[in-house]
Amino acid sequence: MPRITTFRGKTLEELQKMSVDDFSKIIKSRQRRAIKRMGQSYKELINKVDKAKKSGSGKAIKTHSREAVILPGWVNMKFSVYNGKSFNDLNISMDMVGHRLGEFAYTVKHVVHSAPGIRATRGSKFLAVK
Repeated sequence: MPRITTFRGKTLEELQKMSVDDFSKIIKSRQRRAIKRMGQSYKELINKVDKAKKSGSGKAIKTHSREAVILPGWVNMKFSVYNGKSFNDLNISMDMVGHRLGEFAYTVKHVVHSAPGIRATRGSKFLAVK
C-alpha cells in the first residue's frame, strides 16, 4: 500500500490549490514571517519558478536564495542551491515543504581524518618512510 504524505493534514493536491496567503496560515510562524516579508531575491526566485513551469523544461533552477521557504507548487522541481562554493542539486519532495532551501544544501563538509602522516606525533619519527 503506497504511503500517502500529508502536510498538516492536507494532501499535495489540496496544498497546490491554496494561495500563498492561505498556505502561510498553516505553516510555522518563522516561515510565515519570511513569506510575509518577502524580499527581492525571493520574488525573483518565484518568478524564475513560474517561468520554468510554463516552459516545462527539466532544467534545475539556480539560486543563491538559501532563505527561501519551499512552497507546495515547487514539489517535483529541481533546484541548484549555492552553498558558498558550488551549487548543490535538490529534487524537492513533499517532505521538504515549509522548510528553507538552505537546510538541504550544507555549507560545511563532514571531516574524515585518515591515518597520521609523517611528523604528526612524537612517535611517528620512528616509523619507516615509504
